Amino acid sequence: MGLCPNINGDIKKMQKVFSLIVDNTSGVLSRISGLFSRRGYNIESITAGVTADPRFTRITIVTNGDEDILDQIEKQVEKLIDVRHIKVLEPDNSVYRELAMVKVRASAEARQGLVAMSDIFRAKIVDVASDSVIIEITGNKAKIEAFINLLCDYEILELARTGIAGLSRGAEDVVYF
Repeated sequence: MGLCPNINGDIKKMQKVFSLIVDNTSGVLSRISGLFSRRGYNIESITAGVTADPRFTRITIVTNGDEDILDQIEKQVEKLIDVRHIKVLEPDNSVYRELAMVKVRASAEARQGLVAMSDIFRAKIVDVASDSVIIEITGNKAKIEAFINLLCDYEILELARTGIAGLSRGAEDVVYF
């Protein structure tokens, strides 16, 4: 994972995906996001949900910065009292997924094209109104963005994205409490 100069010769920011196991208590998400806010770190996406053990929540945070900033983020998050475990989800050894719902203006004539495009991307039409449809798509970030880019011929009325949820591959680094 190296730093790449962009066209202007500046250092391009790297992105990291952190997977946290935290106590399932009120305010934990606020304390974690507050750390980012106080330090001026950006959160590109954050997802949270209870694990198989209801005492714990898994939080997936996508952030960016140079190598020193990302190392600092990891160390500071690890020190928070509610954080039980933190690991970096490396792209080659992890599975990332995101959910997006896109509301598109669609007349009756335009719907067939949307259905065909949705089928190609394995997306689902989850709502149909007289003047619009809502399409649900899951996949990696590139797939979601490719799908949204193809919708440029239509009018996107609303868009909601969950951000990345991820797990590392295999069973060797599963943490048990």
